[in-house]
Formats: sequence, structure tokens, C-alpha cells
Amino acid sequence: MDNKDWLAQRFEQHRAHLRAVAYRMLGSLPEADEAVQDAWLRLSRAGAEGVENLGGWLTTIVARVCLNALQARKARPEQPAGLRMPDPVVSREDQTNPEQEALLADSVGLALLVVLEMLDPAERLAFVLHDMFDLPFEEIAPMVGRSPAAARQLASRARRRVQGAAVPPIDQDLARQREVVDAFFAAGRAGDFDALVRVLHPDVVLRSDVQRVGEQHGATRVARMALGGARRPASVLPVLVNGTAGAVIVEDGRAALVMAFTVSGGKIVEIDVITDPERLRHIDLAALTG
Repeated sequence: MDNKDWLAQRFEQHRAHLRAVAYRMLGSLPEADEAVQDAWLRLSRAGAEGVENLGGWLTTIVARVCLNALQARKARPEQPAGLRMPDPVVSREDQTNPEQEALLADSVGLALLVVLEMLDPAERLAFVLHDMFDLPFEEIAPMVGRSPAAARQLASRARRRVQGAAVPPIDQDLARQREVVDAFFAAGRAGDFDALVRVLHPDVVLRSDVQRVGEQHGATRVARMALGGARRPASVLPVLVNGTAGAVIVEDGRAALVMAFTVSGGKIVEIDVITDPERLRHIDLAALTG
């Protein structure tokens, strides 16, 4: 085995971890893959000579690439109102996917990624690397150009914001989640406003990347919007979205929307809706239905 093959083999041992870091940092699957590829290109050029902890070295490279991407994104916001939805990880309910399981380890639901999108880039890096991947602040500090104490403060601020936006304990039973989500769609198809309100938490939050929708609060308001959406000529494909019960809304043979639901205490407490064709084009409907 030559040196390049040996390097590639060692890199592959870390790929899943690096992709998980990048996805939490960026909330974008294509950008996460680009960050991981960037790390490989740097490794293939520089080699691993003198690198004692290859995984740590690669994590640092990916984190810095992601930080630069977040800072560039903040300087040129993609959406005027600042509401940026993360890419969903969509999978079948009846199949396990080791690659997706690695990507979503530690229950990285879409709702959490939405909160992470609201953090300052340096706060997000410190929180993700320390709270999600147990990296010490002494290693995080050089990435953000701060002292370890300052890096700790960044993570602390981010943690408070994440905890402040936290929902009640999520129902872990996927069958129960699906029952609640199915009741939501059944009520919408029947035009039953009262049934919709019953399945929604009084303080339910709906978020969408549709500019005129943005963020909506309250069961009454969300139920009215759901009734309007139910009039669309579309079919509902039950799926997992970031590991929890969700749906792909299919129109004219394509994925028109992805809906992620957060269920707590038998009620829907959050709904995240993604409509951007660029974010949905990677969804393979044939793989989800075959």
C-alpha cells in the first residue's frame, strides 16, 4: 500500500465524524460534504507526518472551514428576514442507514439545528465542538482567536440560547410520534379545524423558509394555515426527518415540501417546513417509496 492509499484509508476512518461536525456547524449537507472534502485535500497535500492526533487535526481543519463559511454567510445573508432553515436528513421509517445514524448521533433534530442557525458563528463553533463533541476549550480557543476562558464564555452564551429555545421533553416512541402526525394530516384532509387544534400544543411554533410565513405561533393560527395547505393537490409520504416522524409532501412527482414535527406529551409543539427546491432536490423519492 503506497502512502496516498494509506492516507485515504485513515481519512475514511474519520469521515463520518467529520461530516457530523460539519453538518452541525453548517446545517447544510452539500456544504458539509465540501468542508470534509477540503480537509481531505489538505491532508493529501500536507501528509500526516508529525501529526500525532489525526482525528483532532482533521476536526480542526473542518471546524475552521465551517467557521469561514458561517462568517461569509453572515456577511451575505441569503434571506432578508434572516430565517434560514437547515437541510433535512430524510429517511424511510422501516430501514436503518448507518451513514445517516452517524450523522444524526445524539439526537440532532431539525428543531435543534434551527436554533443553532441563530447563533453567532464563533458561538456555534464553541458550542458544537465542546457540548456535542467534548473538545476542550484549549483546542477550541485558537480556532476562534480567543483565550480558553473566552471560548468557554462563547459556549456558555450559546448554551443559554439553546436552552432558552428548548421544547418540553420529546416523545421518544416513534410509533406515538407517527400517530400524532397522522392525526394532524387526517384532520387537515377532513377540514376539521377543532381536531387540528386538539393535536397541536397551545403554544405550537411553525417555522418555514417561505418568506411571508416565517415563524408563526399558537394552535389557532397554525391550524388555519394547515387547513389552507391541505387544499393543495398533493400526497403525503411518511418519513423520518432527522430521526423523528415527518413527511414529504409530493406534488407532480417531486418533493414540494418537507415537514418535520416535534411531538411532546402527545401534542405537536413545533413544525418546521422546508420548501426550497435547492434543499429538496437531493431527496430520492424512489428510495423512500421502493
